[in-house]
Amino acid sequence: MTDAKYISEQFENLQQHICQVLNVADGKALFEMNSWQKDIGHGISGVMQDGKYIEKAAVNFSKVSGKYTKQMAGLLGEDANHYTATGVSSILHPVNVHVPIIHMNVRYFELDNGISWFGGGIDLTPHYIIKEDAKWFHKELKQVCDNAHPDFYSKFKPWADDYFFLSHRNETRGVGGIFFDRIKPGEYLNINDLLTFCLNLGKLYPEVYSELIKLHGDKSVTEQERKWQLLRRGRYVEFNLVHDRGTKFGLVSGGNTEAILLSMPPDASWEYMHMPEEGSKEAETQALLKKDIDWINQ
Repeated sequence: MTDAKYISEQFENLQQHICQVLNVADGKALFEMNSWQKDIGHGISGVMQDGKYIEKAAVNFSKVSGKYTKQMAGLLGEDANHYTATGVSSILHPVNVHVPIIHMNVRYFELDNGISWFGGGIDLTPHYIIKEDAKWFHKELKQVCDNAHPDFYSKFKPWADDYFFLSHRNETRGVGGIFFDRIKPGEYLNINDLLTFCLNLGKLYPEVYSELIKLHGDKSVTEQERKWQLLRRGRYVEFNLVHDRGTKFGLVSGGNTEAILLSMPPDASWEYMHMPEEGSKEAETQALLKKDIDWINQ
């Protein structure tokens, strides 16, 4: 019988794998692994900074447990006394504007009332949307989904469109990906197969990014493009602080604040009433920040 201890061990191994692949992909900087311990549990924060291609990266593992508070009940809508949560969360901010930002999270949550579930996903946030890249990215995700269950991609793709959405801006965070939450063992797959799906998704993550680095990491960057990169990073900050449930849960549960906020980019900017010039590639990207685009068949 798979349990939270075994799942957390597999997630910790996944974190190590992701860091090793990305160390090779960057070729300059290496992840620094920092262990932390608190009353509620433990974790390892993997941090890379000032690499050749990766300006800032975080690959965090944690396993925490404790009293199930009213704040948690308000966020999760379940009644319980005790919880256990474990997972891996990662964010990569590139040096080059032509390489996208990417995020991945896989997690397992267990309550003492017998309810448990998996959640997670991957989404891609290009500063400049390249349709061919978006198509390839979604095809890779669909393959992992299809290998697990035929309904996963068709269900999880629109879920990502809805979740990674800045409602106060009426725009998506990027080209989406997949997102899933509260997937309980027995609903689609048994607990072992759900874990395998999460692990396969996590292993795809650094492979996808390694390929995007090869494609775009050495392209030249203009001053205008760098300015746009910082503005798009500002939108990323807005989502993480205003909308992201993982950030909110991490903070209210007493998690490691420094690890939780590692998702923030190293630099970002905001410009009052910024509007891309009509006909520009910035305007083209802005026009594609919307839900329900079938990237695979574009």
